[in-house]
Amino acid sequence: MNTDADAVPRLVATVLDSPDPIVLARFYGALLGWTVFEDDTTWARVRPDVGPGLSMQLEPNYRRPVWPTEDDAPGMMLHLDFVVEDLPSAVARAEALGARQATWQPNDDVRVLIDPDGHPFCLFLPTA
Repeated sequence: MNTDADAVPRLVATVLDSPDPIVLARFYGALLGWTVFEDDTTWARVRPDVGPGLSMQLEPNYRRPVWPTEDDAPGMMLHLDFVVEDLPSAVARAEALGARQATWQPNDDVRVLIDPDGHPFCLFLPTA
């Protein structure tokens, strides 16, 4: 017999469009220390040992989002947030892996970075 709990969805992944899912999966796998699964040239996944992961799907007509939003340019649909203990070191590591810092930053304890495909993500310090 089904219960209401059987009908409640469970998040297993956030999916990012990419012109090259394997490259993007390797970036996030290296950034997060997660395992990369290269399913084929159209789909790749990165997973932690426990919990939801990220998936990347091929989008041949992919257009890089622009952040902050500009008129007549594709804006971000979502962004990923990652907490870090050492913000300068985490930013330097992300940049060494291929990310770049966004030109506009919202405040001193958050850094907005752009992944190799143009998706924004944030590194931030834990809140008290």
